Amino acid sequence: MRVPGSLLSLVPLVLLAAACGRVAGEPAQTDGVSTLAPTSTPSSTPSMSPTQPAALDPCGLLSPAERSTAGLTTTGEQKSLGGARACDYTEPGSYGVTITIDETSGLAALRTGQEGTAEQVRIGAHDALRVADHEADDGTCAVLLGTGESASVHVDVTNTNFTGTAEACTRADTVAGLIEPKLPGGLS
Repeated sequence: MRVPGSLLSLVPLVLLAAACGRVAGEPAQTDGVSTLAPTSTPSSTPSMSPTQPAALDPCGLLSPAERSTAGLTTTGEQKSLGGARACDYTEPGSYGVTITIDETSGLAALRTGQEGTAEQVRIGAHDALRVADHEADDGTCAVLLGTGESASVHVDVTNTNFTGTAEACTRADTVAGLIEPKLPGGLS
């Protein structure tokens, strides 16, 4: 089929108009509403978080820019850990990060058995536990964010060489801080 030359000259203009106001790599807006979720929520603005942990996608909690902030160069891989949905990021020869959506255990249940290694902290508007054995310096650290009475989101970091617990905790805190605004159950 032959397309008239006058129509071919309109193609660049149509493409330019369709892309107007967009940043490369971002989806187009429909009806003036962005399809992108905000990467952070100011404390004075109500959060647009899902209302239930079941609505969360563990691999969708970190945008490409946020992965870069956390030092992650790979995309996450969907996994199931003990029936819980998880996303596993692996930096070969360096460390791994796993984000797990736990729909059965809140912080109170997770605190049991963690005496001596769990520290109660606040990440944004969420109560959390940081679990690490600094004395053993085994290169592991977890931040468990409470998202409901019987729900939580876990950020686990493991260094490949099994040393550097403080570094693992810094990375776990960073990832937890990046995903926290997107989680349900925070205090207002």
